[in-house]
Amino acid sequence: MSTSKYPISTALTSFSTDNAAPVIEPRKTPGKVHHLPPSIWKKMAGDAKSPLEKAIERTRDFFFREQLPDGYWWAELESNVTITSEYIMLFHFLGMVDKLRERKMARYILSKQTEEGSWAVWFGGPGEISTTIEAYFALKLAGYTADDPAMVKARDFILSKGGILKARVFTKIFLALFGEFSWLGVPSMPIELMLLPDWAYFNLYELSSWSRATITPLSVVMAERPVRKLPPWARVQELFVRPPRPTDYTFSREDGILSWKNFFVGVDHMLKIYETSPIRPFKKKAMGIAEQWILDHQETSGDWGGIQPAMLNSVLALHCLGYANDHPTVAKGLEALANFCIEDDESLVLQSCVSPVWDTALVLVAMQEAGVPTDHPALVKAAQWLLDLEVRRKGDWQVKSPELEPGGWAFEFLNDWYPDVDDSGFVMLAIKDIKVRDKKHKEQAIKRGMNWCLGMQSANGGWGAFDKDNTKYLLNKIPFADLEALIDPPTADLTGRMLEVMGNCNYPKNHPAAVRALEFLKAQQEPEGPWWGRWGVNYLYGTWSVLCGLEAIGEDVSQPYIKKAVNWLKSKQNLDGGWGEVCESYEDRSLMGSGASTPSQTSWAMLSLFAAGEVDSQAAARGVEYLLATQKQDGTWDEDAFTGTGFPKFFMIKYHIYRNCFPLTALGRYRHLTAEKNNSDSL
Repeated sequence: MSTSKYPISTALTSFSTDNAAPVIEPRKTPGKVHHLPPSIWKKMAGDAKSPLEKAIERTRDFFFREQLPDGYWWAELESNVTITSEYIMLFHFLGMVDKLRERKMARYILSKQTEEGSWAVWFGGPGEISTTIEAYFALKLAGYTADDPAMVKARDFILSKGGILKARVFTKIFLALFGEFSWLGVPSMPIELMLLPDWAYFNLYELSSWSRATITPLSVVMAERPVRKLPPWARVQELFVRPPRPTDYTFSREDGILSWKNFFVGVDHMLKIYETSPIRPFKKKAMGIAEQWILDHQETSGDWGGIQPAMLNSVLALHCLGYANDHPTVAKGLEALANFCIEDDESLVLQSCVSPVWDTALVLVAMQEAGVPTDHPALVKAAQWLLDLEVRRKGDWQVKSPELEPGGWAFEFLNDWYPDVDDSGFVMLAIKDIKVRDKKHKEQAIKRGMNWCLGMQSANGGWGAFDKDNTKYLLNKIPFADLEALIDPPTADLTGRMLEVMGNCNYPKNHPAAVRALEFLKAQQEPEGPWWGRWGVNYLYGTWSVLCGLEAIGEDVSQPYIKKAVNWLKSKQNLDGGWGEVCESYEDRSLMGSGASTPSQTSWAMLSLFAAGEVDSQAAARGVEYLLATQKQDGTWDEDAFTGTGFPKFFMIKYHIYRNCFPLTALGRYRHLTAEKNNSDSL
């Protein structure tokens, strides 16, 4: 049973509610529509319901069973083992190891090891050296010896890939904390960054929200360069291919002389000299500002930024500043991390983040598509829960939009510093038709949310997630930015989402924000027809978001550029009728839209086709048949693939709710649209 403050994970525990099944007026079952195979609609002998209707009801009832007592839905957000590995490292650094919990974390890490001995960033993905190093180090700290068979296989993999020197920046930082890697080999991020004014090209608020919340505490740690010496049995020097030399701690330049990477490597070299100087007149002042920033940005729940890197590094920073482990601020931070854990008798995993607002909005939309009445108590309770979590205070976004009034929603239970456009948009889609008790409250919340989202539109017409005009692309060239995620630029998927919200809230197509967004999306379309997806894998996700937005705002879907996207989608349908796309498509464009079929990605493709007026196409019907054929008797689907995105290429996510909520949305919308078409054709 989960010991988190907030019980979660349908895989580990189940929930029941007192919600009775809804009383739904049955829609007239459509007759034959062009290209529809009869297997979707035909009724079995003695059975009044079609396979489609029964599938919708099974998943609908599953979600009624899974609704939590307070009204929301929440499922696991799975990533990779670095999150839990770093949790083990944190407790060793703080000197507060709980051996029982550590053994559970170690068992979880070992359960994710591949046959070749490595650990991957996503299910079925290739072994990844930094992830494997962190897992190996965490297991070493937990007491596993170097001659353990699992450790031997992992070490062989690490050495075959070049050893510790080939690891990413964050891995090197964790090793440096324990003296297993030199701080000289960590790219500079001087604490004096805190003193740069907002108008400077490189300043704290030109970083993405997640980078800002992580780098601020990390800059404190890197300024102090602490080292917690390890006993010999816990060291990992065997992960160096050969003993490191001083030159191994410098950064390689690109071929040629003139490149931004070479420029920033030179800057890093100069910063290293500065950081080793005994005279740093502004360090103390910058440390004080960083300390206050960390204290100010802690939520009342103890979270920082709602993400593990910001939370864990803030605890580390406060420790470096002399805060005791039982100091109220540190204790609250540790409690917040514990609330992200899923624990049972055998294992314990720390999630990178939690997604109750996102999950609840997705399920609310799916349930309405499934025909659940908008005044049903379960939906009303969920909508009210979301309304109660509206963000009503200013956050970091105000630096670039000081006159903008707060509104919108965050991803987590509480993250008032960082609401985001995507969650805000989907929440408004989810609640706009729900018959809550206080209609005026809902209307005002949506109005505030729309005003905030529109105020977050960037100069190029698109939307980023958390910040406006966060587009200093050069920042991704600095040595510290090896995840290529220091900024939060506007993307097609979020811009499509905003058009969808605007259209559903009756904003006209000629609204200035819509006009600019349409121009942005046309410029962002890939030559083959789809759109790149920043927050989901990948071109299937981006194309779904964009086409739904274009249809909602009133764009003529018969235009050639939309037809091009539709033709691309149809060309990527698999023989089994579904769609799938591998995470590797972020690295290799030839893989766009290619992969084994998954329920979530099939649903995105189907919803894309519906938005483009292709509901009666053979491709759509085959997609429905795939979902019907792969649904389990309890109304759920299996999906091992990671179809969510944290950082493209480097940090992928599996939302456990996706495999069920998106098929319900697609099947429900299909039933509704085909019924409408059939009724229209019969007139």
